[in-house]
Amino acid sequence: MVAKINSGDRAATCMNYQTLFTEQLQQLRSTGAYRYFLELNKSAQHFPRFTYADETELTQQAVNWCSNDYLGMSSEEAVISKLGYVAHRSGAGSGGTRNISGSTSFHKQLETLLAGWHGKEAALLFNGAYQANVTTLQTLGRQLPGLVFFSDERNHASIIEGIRGCKNSKRIFRHNDMQHLESLLAEWPADQPKLIVFESVYSMSGTVAPVKKIAALASKYNALTYADEVHAVGLYGPQGAGLLEQEGLQQKIDIVNGTLSKAIGVFGGYIAASALVVDYIRSFGRGFIFTTSLPPAICAAAAASVERIIADKPLRERFFTNVYKLRAALQKAGVAFRPNQSHITIIPITGADKCRELAALLLKQQGIYLQPINFPTVPAGEECLRVIITARHQSNHINHLAFSLKKVVHGEDTPDREGFPFVTVAAGDSKE
Repeated sequence: MVAKINSGDRAATCMNYQTLFTEQLQQLRSTGAYRYFLELNKSAQHFPRFTYADETELTQQAVNWCSNDYLGMSSEEAVISKLGYVAHRSGAGSGGTRNISGSTSFHKQLETLLAGWHGKEAALLFNGAYQANVTTLQTLGRQLPGLVFFSDERNHASIIEGIRGCKNSKRIFRHNDMQHLESLLAEWPADQPKLIVFESVYSMSGTVAPVKKIAALASKYNALTYADEVHAVGLYGPQGAGLLEQEGLQQKIDIVNGTLSKAIGVFGGYIAASALVVDYIRSFGRGFIFTTSLPPAICAAAAASVERIIADKPLRERFFTNVYKLRAALQKAGVAFRPNQSHITIIPITGADKCRELAALLLKQQGIYLQPINFPTVPAGEECLRVIITARHQSNHINHLAFSLKKVVHGEDTPDREGFPFVTVAAGDSKE
């Protein structure tokens, strides 16, 4: 990696950057962690079906089983129409940060809507939930003297990045282990600033946080709380605001992180909190201050989507009915999955290479698109195929998925999929 270069009478050494990059990429490939992108052609009319070009450049069809567009709102006509109308009226971009012309009525309207949805006084928009996490956590860490972070070991990379970006003390508690969390909290003085950071629904395991117990510990030890709700927003609760709404805890958790890019189906992220906390992050958060704001049309489309989600309870119920149907079909087919209380279905696969190989076979042979989940996204030994169902998946899609997983993952002979039994199950009949 180091090469000698003669310059007159002296020899200098320098880094061979291309060799370094090549070696590190090769190491990534050898561990199975290298990421390959499938370039698909998404269709708003046919979602979750899509087309893509295979290695011979022939057009193939497949069904998407790893999209976070849970309710299909990115393809909702009212959302698309609002996006187009406001883009034609206000332009494609905002043209600046919120401080210099990038704050429009559409930004304010969306923030007001999101704040009310989460039972908070205010909300603040970011260009993504990742950016919202990093900026908010780093701002709190840098501005609050002596703040100690208490973070669940399974927290998302954006949370880890945010906490690492400041020099504060940090304590990692075992996943959803409230005894361990309390033992760590008890080590610090009562007047020590503390922040408990967790996800309500963990995207790579499907586990659900014991939010009532976390809120109780926060009250007992005078700690602030920060909940990442990105995989719960739009799905859980009477109005779809998330798991905190479902558990009646919107007033007990101080800061909520959410996304506009998953169930809402558009783009961006946000936090919701008290007016004081939002003003604090707005005033000190460099990742907010120095970033061009979301396009007005994106804000308007997101607002239209949230309003539809709030009003359309049957849509959210249909989504969870599909979750139950999926798991019943997998059980009938004998396809093992990890039980959990959320909507995320995990098919465990042993080994990164095997996981990647099976995902490729499912796409090529069965028209099933599932991304392999390997280290570092999950710990080594927890490789899996993560199945994400949406409100747009139909019974024949579910039937075909169960057939395909039984055939490819378990290597079992199966009847033609037309003859494969499909089982429906009511929500109250679920074994989970």
